[in-house]
Amino acid sequence: MSDEIVTPTPSPSPSAPPVPTGPPPKVTNRGRTAVPIASSNSDTTDVPEFEPFGAPGPRGFPPLTEFLDIWDVNMIKRPDEINRKQHHTVLYNSDNLIVRRGQEFQIKITFNRPYKPAEDKFALEFAIGSSPQFSKGTYIPVFPTSERQSTWTGRIINTNENMVTMGITPLASCIVGKYNMYVAVMTPFGIRRTRRDSSRDLYILFNPWVADDAVFLDDERERDECVMTEMGIIYHGAHGDIAERDWNYGQFNYGVLDACLYIMDRSDMPITNRGDPIKVTRKASAMMNSRDDEGVLVGNWSGDYTYGVAPTSWTGSTEILTTYASSKMPVAYAQCWVYAAVFNTFLRCLGIPSRVVTNYYSAHDNDGNLRTDIILDDTGRIDRNRTKDSIWNYHCWNECFMTRPDLPPGFGGWQVVDATPQETSDGMYRCGPASVQAIKHGHTCYPFDAAFVFAEVNSDVVFYSRSRDGTLELVKVNPTHVGRLVLTKTPGDVSRRDITDQYKFPEGSTEERTTLEKAEEYGCKREKSNLPEADVDLVLPTLEVSVGDDFELNMEFINRSDERRVVDAYISGSVVYYTGVTSSEFLLRSPRVTIGPNKSVKELVVVESKSYMKHLVEQANLHFIATGKIKETGQIVTAMKVVPLHNPKLTVTVSEGGKVSEEMTVTVQFKNPFSFDLEGVYIRMEGPGILMPKFKYYSLIPAGSSLTWTEFFTPHRAGSTRMIAILDCPALRQVQGQASLTIEP
Repeated sequence: MSDEIVTPTPSPSPSAPPVPTGPPPKVTNRGRTAVPIASSNSDTTDVPEFEPFGAPGPRGFPPLTEFLDIWDVNMIKRPDEINRKQHHTVLYNSDNLIVRRGQEFQIKITFNRPYKPAEDKFALEFAIGSSPQFSKGTYIPVFPTSERQSTWTGRIINTNENMVTMGITPLASCIVGKYNMYVAVMTPFGIRRTRRDSSRDLYILFNPWVADDAVFLDDERERDECVMTEMGIIYHGAHGDIAERDWNYGQFNYGVLDACLYIMDRSDMPITNRGDPIKVTRKASAMMNSRDDEGVLVGNWSGDYTYGVAPTSWTGSTEILTTYASSKMPVAYAQCWVYAAVFNTFLRCLGIPSRVVTNYYSAHDNDGNLRTDIILDDTGRIDRNRTKDSIWNYHCWNECFMTRPDLPPGFGGWQVVDATPQETSDGMYRCGPASVQAIKHGHTCYPFDAAFVFAEVNSDVVFYSRSRDGTLELVKVNPTHVGRLVLTKTPGDVSRRDITDQYKFPEGSTEERTTLEKAEEYGCKREKSNLPEADVDLVLPTLEVSVGDDFELNMEFINRSDERRVVDAYISGSVVYYTGVTSSEFLLRSPRVTIGPNKSVKELVVVESKSYMKHLVEQANLHFIATGKIKETGQIVTAMKVVPLHNPKLTVTVSEGGKVSEEMTVTVQFKNPFSFDLEGVYIRMEGPGILMPKFKYYSLIPAGSSLTWTEFFTPHRAGSTRMIAILDCPALRQVQGQASLTIEP
């Protein structure tokens, strides 16, 4: 026996589980539901052409020649035929039938022999999604006899020899989307159907013309504007200097309807939810931005658009939506009016009445109260490091029209939806639908996101003075600055419509106080301190200034007391983004002003273009804030003014005598009026019914030189329309031009 000691080998420790790499697997419904939840309109199920009732005999099924057979199906889908005309879908550029729910449409079926109601049994079958089921409303058989009906009603309108014209009325709450259609004939041995044919697919949309539909709008002029109008006007600029931007919504253009359905598919929205406008608009509000779901548009407020199209360069929605549907990638870039405009196209295309709304001086308040806090240092100058809240010069959102069965009676009608990614709602960047009536009356507890929109139009601007030891003293509350004006386009006209009174009661009225008290009951906090009113007023003038101009700013100090007043004033001029965020300060003055009793004094400030031109950012907004400390009383007076700089214009001219299918020309002209060159210039141009989006790139437009771009086009639709064009480059944004024209048949 050996004396050698053998050391045992330690057993290897259990190996750690492998660390997974790559993206996490997509969560499925396997094991939880018998079939996957249908969430794609583009998925279809193969329906058998013959569905036997039992097993065939030894010799199989006998020939079915003696039974009714389908020779042809006419969807009556041309724009000049009855279906499109009655359903207000003539303008859609599509090869398929497009109808609206809750309203009868017709289909003609040709059989191999005359139809005999007593002997023959047939039905039209409509299916949507990957697993059609009658109980879920995704498979609907429609029968021609009154004795047997389903959720959609059917009737024989006319028979002519072998041809039967059948009327089908979809349920007014049915799923909106693209359906497959089959004709099924019952025989003693089974059901035989027409084979799958994409030319028989049909789109069913929301119907604002039918009272039973949740989006019914009983105002013909408003309905025509908010569903059928393609060319819109979006308001921007500043309160006191309102600017307009033409936009081609293009909801009827080729590919746009399919792109809108793709957006819902991309969101994995269950097919069964797509008949509810509340669920559709809420889901689409999230899908218009790409923050958390790879949605349609990438937001960018930085001024650097190297890897995409500048938001100010777009002229319409068509290019954005079709690019998203074809590339399946978010499109760069957007800001609030682009989100609102593309969302408006989505809503109008599906048949939901909608409009773009602009709120001037829109509060973006991060802590959810009704205050926008501005911090001043002990000299009266704004402390930009500590002032976190911002007031957007303007902000665009959408309103859509629908009933709200989830709210008490009276809160249906116009609803706010906002696709600009500002704050999360239920974990996603989206906003609404929020009832405009709920916002006006302070019912901020009602879904969805009413409190956020309420703050955008009702916040107080609160000024604090910060002493050197860090304490804050309330010095002024301005309850009227935010939500100064809410605008939308007037139906059937190119003028603007003031709808401020739909969002809020008049400032200082009893109703306004009641509304604010109601909002406070639901958790909205506001500043209630009553400060003594200063006896000196500070007024800044309204100015119209073009880019590159020198101008004068007259500050007026008005003494309403019977004693002399000395004011240590401070005025700051900054270049700001339209979101109210400061880019750079270019002006600082600190005059001391002496005002006699009941007198006024004007302090003149000269602003030279060389001081601001090198700091300009897009949309060229100058923001002036003046503050003054009254020596005798210690009170603070303040005034704020946004001065949007006006750009030069494009000249757009169209050849005369426009007729459908006859070639025309459009010419865009521009002269560079500046002493510097313009580099990297894009010009975009389009017009509803006459020209799909086109663009041209110019690497350089030298100072003082001109350009001319001529394009040929062929109108395909009669009526009044507009050609719009935008020139855009890093040094000069959104130079616009447009021409109105009438196309004869």
